[in-house]
Amino acid sequence: MADLHIPDALLVKNYVEGNETALATLIKRHESKIYGFIYSKIADRDISNDIFQDTFIKVIKTLKSNSYNEEGKFLPWVMRISHNLIVDHFRKTKKMPMYRETEEFSIFSIMSDDALNVEGKMILDQVEVDLKRLIEELPEDQKEVLIMRMYQDMSFKEISELTDVSINTALGRMRYALMNLRKIIDKHQIILTN
Repeated sequence: MADLHIPDALLVKNYVEGNETALATLIKRHESKIYGFIYSKIADRDISNDIFQDTFIKVIKTLKSNSYNEEGKFLPWVMRISHNLIVDHFRKTKKMPMYRETEEFSIFSIMSDDALNVEGKMILDQVEVDLKRLIEELPEDQKEVLIMRMYQDMSFKEISELTDVSINTALGRMRYALMNLRKIIDKHQIILTN
């Protein structure tokens, strides 16, 4: 099997250039990891299958439109897409209980505004921007592990496999990333709260 030795980036390039089997190779190579990730969050086979298919529909559309840029590795990018689709699924299926207005019960007694007000949303957005800027100051290996763990919700086992290091090394990089973030926050006297 020569396919096992072809890097993901080259398979992506081959697919974009018209080689349909390159995509099949990529899917076959990563399907158990991606499907496993989706199933671990959803725990329903049918919905997991749907999200898995939607993930690759998005991958295909992005690759076909030439808007994929090889800034990271293929798998973390696909994992991020599937993670976003999982979040979308939970947003869509969030059920609202039904209540009827009666003389004894006023709908206003249970209504509350949990949505962030405009000021709170602006502060939250600014915290996110500040945090991303701080993360950019980290050494590359620490930044990579932190992003995979915090933003892509990957396990340290998955991170170690993707980055080709031991789990202990991945854990160590995460620890140093958090320590360095604290130092940067202290140095710049940044307050990350809303």
